[in-house]
Amino acid sequence: MSTNSPHTFLQPEGWVPAKGYANGIMAQGKLIVTGGLVGWNAQQEWEHLDMLGQFRQTLENIVAVLAEADARPEHIVRLTWYITDKAEYNSNLKSFGAIYRDVIGRHFPAMAVVQVVALMEDAAKIEIEATAVIPD
Repeated sequence: MSTNSPHTFLQPEGWVPAKGYANGIMAQGKLIVTGGLVGWNAQQEWEHLDMLGQFRQTLENIVAVLAEADARPEHIVRLTWYITDKAEYNSNLKSFGAIYRDVIGRHFPAMAVVQVVALMEDAAKIEIEATAVIPD
C-alpha cells in the first residue's frame, strides 16, 4: 500500500508497479461521480475533431464538474475511458500522457481504457467517466 495522496494506493507485494494508473485505490469520504463526459465545450460545441484535442477538453470538463463539489484532480479514484480508435490512441501515447499531466497532474488513479464501436455523440472520439472521493 502507498499513501502519497489523499487515498491509499493498493499495490500487492511482488507485483510490478502499474505505470500511468493504479491497480486499486482505497478511499473514504464524500463520493463524486460524473456521467460520461466528452470533449465539447460548455456550450456543447466541438472545438476539436481529433482525439487528443477532445481528450484535453474532456479532462478539463471533468475538472470543472469536480470543482462544483469542491473536489480537485487528486481526489479522483477511478477513470473509465471509452475510445473509438485504439490505433489513434496507441500512436499518441506520449501526447496523451503529457496532456494528462498538464490537466490532472501526476495523480494516477485506477483506470480502464476500452475501445468501443461508437459513442452517442457522433463527433466524439473519447468519453470518460470519473469517480472522486473527497477524504473525511
